[in-house]
This record gives sequence, structure tokens and C-alpha cells, in this order.
Amino acid sequence: MARLIWLGAMAALFFSSTFVLNRAMSLEGGHWVWSASLRYAFMLPILLAWTLASGGPKALREAFGLFGRNPVFWTLAGSIGFGVFYAGITLAAAFSPGWVVATTWQSTILATPLVLALLGRKVPRKGLAFTGLIFCGIVLVNLEQARGATDLGRLWGVAAVLVAALAYPLGNQLVWEARHGGGKRIPRIDQPALDAGRTPTLLLTIGSIPFWLILVAVTHPPAPSQGQVIQTALVALFAGVIATSLFLRARSRARTAYELAATDATQSLEVVFSLLGETLLLAGPWPGLMGVAGITLAVVGLVLYVCRQV
Repeated sequence: MARLIWLGAMAALFFSSTFVLNRAMSLEGGHWVWSASLRYAFMLPILLAWTLASGGPKALREAFGLFGRNPVFWTLAGSIGFGVFYAGITLAAAFSPGWVVATTWQSTILATPLVLALLGRKVPRKGLAFTGLIFCGIVLVNLEQARGATDLGRLWGVAAVLVAALAYPLGNQLVWEARHGGGKRIPRIDQPALDAGRTPTLLLTIGSIPFWLILVAVTHPPAPSQGQVIQTALVALFAGVIATSLFLRARSRARTAYELAATDATQSLEVVFSLLGETLLLAGPWPGLMGVAGITLAVVGLVLYVCRQV
């Protein structure tokens, strides 16, 4: 259990680069469609090279074979877990201040039990209590950051993040369900390669390609700037490849609904890491008493996940 929390925490550290770099890109006027789609355009060659370097041509053939046997599943899971998720995050940056995006995104830790219930999995009550504790801590951190903000009417941004917060755990859980049993509508993909992290990340990225092509064709965004291209490349490496692979690896090792909820709850640390990143890189304010109290609640919640087994 402790190893799952550790992997999830490391993933949260790299995931936090998304909020910091998206904040920087929004200040420079970059279009949200390019911030989203370019990330996965960069991820694809990185993941292909990583798979080839780690497992050789055999690993690539195995990955493409897995996709070829279940193309509809991977396209659906990739479009939801990567496409809808990240389109919502970058769209929100065009409508809402960064603190609104960061606060609302933490609803994903509450969306996880909902996704588990929708897919017929048992939702542990103790896990829900700890998740609620973490969420309260995150709210306190972001309420402090929201002091002095006057623009509270960006409901489109809030709605986009809420959709993203549901789409991300849903896409991830579809992969977990396929790996650990499948169902009437979910194929059983009992392949150890999915436990590596990089393989499901690659397959979900490939599956999201139709979504991005359609989105670009529909929106016709203006050409991205050089700075936006560079920053999306960094997001692709840190959040898209490293963080996602760590996170999916942690989820693949979870064996119960409780462990899945605990792993997903580590995403709460993204706000802590994002706060530190914005403070150091974008001259954001340091947390006060309310912020410290929120961080403490989040850490206590994670410790309880580790100490209390079901």
C-alpha cells in the first residue's frame, strides 16, 4: 500500500507541471486547443521511443497488437481519459483563473468513488471519509489563494473542469477493468504488459488521436507560438509521459477498490506541488495559516490511507 502512495505522490509531482505551465501559456495568449492537442502529439513519439528502447521491437509489436485486437476499446478509453480530460483542463484556463481550475479539479478524488460505483465496484466507506478529509484540505489551500479574486462568474471554466474530473478516472478505470477481468461491454485484456505504465499510456495516446484531429478540424485554432510549442513539449514529457506512466503503474498494482481510491487520492498533492511551483517560478504568494492547515489535512488523509487497511 505504501508503495502505491509513493508512486502516486511522484506522479502528482510531475502532474503539477500541467497547472504551472498552462498558467504560463494562458498569460501569453496561447489557444487552448493547441495546449491540449500538442501535448499528445509530443507524447506519441516519446512513448514510441521509450517503448522501443525499453523492450525493443517486440515491445512495440506487442503494444500495437493489443491496440489492433481492441481498437474500439482503446479509442473510447483514450478519447475519454485523455481527450475529454485534457481538453477540459485547457479550456478551463481560457475562461477561469488558475485558482478556480486547481480547486475544481480536485473534485476528481470524489469522482473516483462515483466511477467505481457506476462500474459495479464496491465503494469503501472508510476510503470515502479519508477522501473527504483530503478534499477539505485542498479547499482550504485554494480558498486562501482565492482571496482578493473578484472574477467568480466563469461558470464555463468550472463546468469544463468538472467534466474533466470525471473523465480522467473513468478512462483510467476502464483500463483497470479490462486488465483485471473485463465485463459484458469491457473486453478482458489479461496482458502483463499493461502493468508497466508506459504501455497503457501509449495505447491511450494512440486511441485519443481521432479525438484531437476532430477537435482541431472543428475549432480551426490559430497557429501556436514558439513558446507555446516548447511549453506543451515540456508538459508532454513531465505530465503526459512520466506522471501518467507512474500513475497508471500504481493503479495497475492496486488489487481492491480501497487501494484504487487511495491511489487516486494522491492527486490531491498536485495542488501542493503546483502552489510551490507557482511560488518559485511565477512569484506567487506563500501560503498563510489557512494554506498550512489545508496542506496538513491533505497529508493526514494520505497517512490514514496508508495506516488503515481494509
